[in-house]
Amino acid sequence: MDPRDLKRILDALIAADVREFGLKTGEYELNVKRGPDGAPVVYGVPAPVQAPVSAPVSAPVAAPVPTPVSVPTANAEASAVPAAAASGTPVKAPIVGTFYAASSPEMPPFVKVGDRVEVGQVLCIIEAMKLMNEIESETAGTVKQILVKNAEPVEYGQTLFVIE
Repeated sequence: MDPRDLKRILDALIAADVREFGLKTGEYELNVKRGPDGAPVVYGVPAPVQAPVSAPVSAPVAAPVPTPVSVPTANAEASAVPAAAASGTPVKAPIVGTFYAASSPEMPPFVKVGDRVEVGQVLCIIEAMKLMNEIESETAGTVKQILVKNAEPVEYGQTLFVIE
């Protein structure tokens, strides 16, 4: 796993106050559990490799013991986002990923505060697992708030926009 990907995962987990997280692929297994001081403790264990069926039976091999690694938490004030307003319809993230306000860095954002939106209009893109997912408005109205900055990680259920 690329260290930058691991940092992005950890930052997203910290921002969403996730206490425990697990990820398993064919190459590795990652388990993150927050310690008592709030800092995540990461346990990385290589995925077990199956021995060939024709291999002779030998003495059992002990599984690797995960080694905890403390990771400093992000500055909570730096990543603070204003809370959603009481009035209006929140547009929530349907998936975990990275929020993008435009289709590319050179393009203008899909919507800005004060823009009128219609049902089905693309509001943003959330990148998850290298897939770009267009997030469409489920209600017509005016964009009152945009609660996420471009290229920030977002959590499932996090409010992205408020439409009134």
